[in-house]
Amino acid sequence: MENYTMEGRTYRYYGQEAPLYPFGYGLSYTTFRYRDLVLSSPVLPICANLSVSVVLENTGRGDGEEVVQLYLRWEQSSVPVPHWQLVAFRRVAVPAGRETKLSFQVAAEQRAVWAQDWHLEPGTFTIFAGGQQPGQKMRAPSEVLSAQFTVTGATRPLRGC
Repeated sequence: MENYTMEGRTYRYYGQEAPLYPFGYGLSYTTFRYRDLVLSSPVLPICANLSVSVVLENTGRGDGEEVVQLYLRWEQSSVPVPHWQLVAFRRVAVPAGRETKLSFQVAAEQRAVWAQDWHLEPGTFTIFAGGQQPGQKMRAPSEVLSAQFTVTGATRPLRGC
């Protein structure tokens, strides 16, 4: 095999057609609301990790579990990258009428891109937090919050951090 590109082989890259059952697809017996998406900093040095927190509230009448998903999107990159990349997820049980604050770490290597070697690039990124993929259509309502951050510094090999 000589062509290792993922173009046209998976919905994560370039395709305009959404998958029939994307990650996180399904129904719940309760409803959830996401709020207060907070990033550790809106500007990060090239090798820095990002801390993310979000509040999940069970707004329904019954106890429930939610799979909180965190996605990363490169706003511009020197090489083709996925539309978004799953960087963290956690299943959490939330009693009816209660809320919980979740914290995640997004390591610098999760922003790395492949161009003959893994390297980190400066630029603008968007982080998404919610119970589904960004832009996903579902029968049950679910929110996806987003926030942008900027990475500064010169492009460098991942092993240089």
